[in-house]
Amino acid sequence: MAIKLEMLRCFTAVAQRGSLAEAADQLGRTPSAVSMMLKQFEENIGAPLFETERKSRLTGLGQHILDQAVQALQHFDGTVGEMLSYARSESGSVRLAAVPSVASAVMPDVIRDFIRGRPGVHIDLRDLDSIAVAHELARGRIDVGIANLVGEGGDIVGEPFLSDRFGVVCQPAHSLVGHREPLEWHTLADHDFIANGSCLQIQSSEFRNVLEGSRMMVRNNTSLFSLIRAGIGITVLPELTMRGIDDVAFLPLADAGARRQVGILRSARAAPTPAVSAFLAALRAVRTEFQEI
Repeated sequence: MAIKLEMLRCFTAVAQRGSLAEAADQLGRTPSAVSMMLKQFEENIGAPLFETERKSRLTGLGQHILDQAVQALQHFDGTVGEMLSYARSESGSVRLAAVPSVASAVMPDVIRDFIRGRPGVHIDLRDLDSIAVAHELARGRIDVGIANLVGEGGDIVGEPFLSDRFGVVCQPAHSLVGHREPLEWHTLADHDFIANGSCLQIQSSEFRNVLEGSRMMVRNNTSLFSLIRAGIGITVLPELTMRGIDDVAFLPLADAGARRQVGILRSARAAPTPAVSAFLAALRAVRTEFQEI
């Protein structure tokens, strides 16, 4: 008969308690059942493990086996605990990349609530533009992407997360600030326009004319805002991008259809781990809150 894990657990309980009755209480079994299992264990070992029938004193062999049994049980229980923790999304990792505006304005609250009660989950958050997010997803370097729903397809699947309106961004003293009505696209034609990655979401043919006349493309928002502050030009950005930025103007557009659509992206080839699945659920839980900004 092979040595079973329950034999080790039974022997360890008797050795540590020094009594069949106390060991039986600890294990939730009858003393006779504990005695029978202990006998089977000693038969497998081939030598007595206790010096007396009262089981209060170990033999030298018994002490050696107790030391080994305690280590084996600790390792087994720890391994089982880790497996259960992983399955319950209490451990593991989530590799996440989001466009900067979402990474700074939305992710802090989502991550704070997600990691509460999940001390074993490691979060790796990067802020990247939408093209880089898709690139990292396609190569399996991240688990979840939050980016513009443009160019999605193939091995990447997406679902809506939030939508915010575009507006014109310029210096507070810029002549456009004086307009009382929302700006039409043609009013931007006579101004130096700085293109950025978000512009790809705007489908208006009138805006295409503005974009084609641009001499600059800037993909980093920090650099973009610096150029605007310096009076080098104007741009259009999603409203969420303006959170925490109060030294430039954000002007409404007349084109109500000029909205950014941000999605939750993931690889179609890789099944999400429990931790990733739980994070996706956390994102979906706040999706309605951010759907219209």
